[in-house]
Amino acid sequence: MKPLIINDPIYGFIAIKSPLIARLINHPFFQRLRRISQMGLSVFVFPGAHHNRLEHALGCLHLAQKAIMALREKGEKISEAESEALQIALLFHDIGHGPFSHAIEKALLPGITHEQISEVLIEKINTEMDGALASALAIFNNSYERPFFHQLLTGQVDLDRLDYLKRDSFYTGAMEGNINSSRLISMMRVVDNQLVFDEKANYSLEKFLLARRLMYWQVYLHKTSLVSELILVKILHHARKVLAQGKPLKGSDALLALLSKGDAPLAIDTVDWSTFLALDDSDVWYSLKQWQEASDFILSDLSQRIIKRNLFRVEVQDHPFEELAVVRLQEQWAKHYNSEEIAQAYVFTGHVSNQTYSSNKHPVLLQNASNEILPIHQHPSFSALMKYTNSQKLYYLCSPKS
Repeated sequence: MKPLIINDPIYGFIAIKSPLIARLINHPFFQRLRRISQMGLSVFVFPGAHHNRLEHALGCLHLAQKAIMALREKGEKISEAESEALQIALLFHDIGHGPFSHAIEKALLPGITHEQISEVLIEKINTEMDGALASALAIFNNSYERPFFHQLLTGQVDLDRLDYLKRDSFYTGAMEGNINSSRLISMMRVVDNQLVFDEKANYSLEKFLLARRLMYWQVYLHKTSLVSELILVKILHHARKVLAQGKPLKGSDALLALLSKGDAPLAIDTVDWSTFLALDDSDVWYSLKQWQEASDFILSDLSQRIIKRNLFRVEVQDHPFEELAVVRLQEQWAKHYNSEEIAQAYVFTGHVSNQTYSSNKHPVLLQNASNEILPIHQHPSFSALMKYTNSQKLYYLCSPKS
């Protein structure tokens, strides 16, 4: 087969030499990712952040190719079948994402994660292709006999994170996330089937952790992105409420069918996959445009706010807001709208948190010149790393602008 060549803005040309992978790239389940934004509504803050999940998946596949080459150069025996399986696992690791990726994941299918959906969809394609994805599926669900493959897919320094930090940095213009993924991959090795890094990667790893921390607070959890996504979630919950009252709503058939199931947690074997796979960002945008004219005030007003980017005011601080202050603010807006229901929906508080590194969960391993292996947080040069291990919280208070 003549290699399939894809020109990626981050890495340049990506060569696909496997006929199976080329076929999988053209699978409808995967092509749907073209219509799923990578960063939700972050485009409200960063106008260039229009990239999609398909681009990210291809980038992860490319990094899988580079990781295989780096590990082979260090003497690790990896068969062509294993290389292909790892690339497929990275290619399909986000295939279960719904519209706007993480932004409304919990609101669309309550109780079900995109990782669970990805596994179901990989199983469906595996059945369709007579078991050709069995090894990729085993890598994905961590049942493969060589666990370092899964660690390349999911870990605290994995190929998924190496791509999305660099890619999201490129499209947002936030240079803090521009990590050196090539150097980190070149420092990887396998010891006793575990992924470890050469000791001399310590500074690159620290930069990676710092980049991830800064990208979360400056980009992913930017207060304008946050409030826009919170409003979008409120819209979906309120649309569910309207449908539960038996009131008709215009909008995407697939989205309305999903919302009509209610907001109770779902069992994954009860999901109508044809309905879910029909959904993408355009279904939500179309529905929001329709709901601007809804008879329900909250649904209509909030939809208009998203379409017109007329968002709520956001206050952010490092400690919880006083309950009395929130109640008083709700009372003010209840008088303004002559409705306690609207005030409750429009004035709300909560928190977001981020933990850059966990010393308890699959720690990153370093190998020194004496071939000793120890977790990165126990390395002498990483005393400064401890500031990244604590979970950080920020509290927000949202309300209409004056």
